[in-house]
Amino acid sequence: MRTSKQMLWWVFSGTKGGYNRALIILELMKDPLNAHQLSQNLNLDYKTVRHHLSVLQKNRIIESIGSGYGNCYFLKEMDANEMEALSGIFQKMGLEVKNE
Repeated sequence: MRTSKQMLWWVFSGTKGGYNRALIILELMKDPLNAHQLSQNLNLDYKTVRHHLSVLQKNRIIESIGSGYGNCYFLKEMDANEMEALSGIFQKMGLEVKNE
């Protein structure tokens, strides 16, 4: 059985698209957004964003409300240990988690 920390490491630093997934998470930490808004904010292809959102949802890091084009994505609640692990991973990737 994998731990949440192991899963976070795999999703963000163990795979090719981890950096883009990290950027998506940082955007969702600010505000809930749909795939189109994320693609515009991050200057990424819409289909690329949709793929990464699917990976993040499959690994229970984000959740969504709605359906279709306007589906809105949120970061799932994380406990202090998960947030600490996520911050550490992002820091090693050269990204900063801003606590707002």
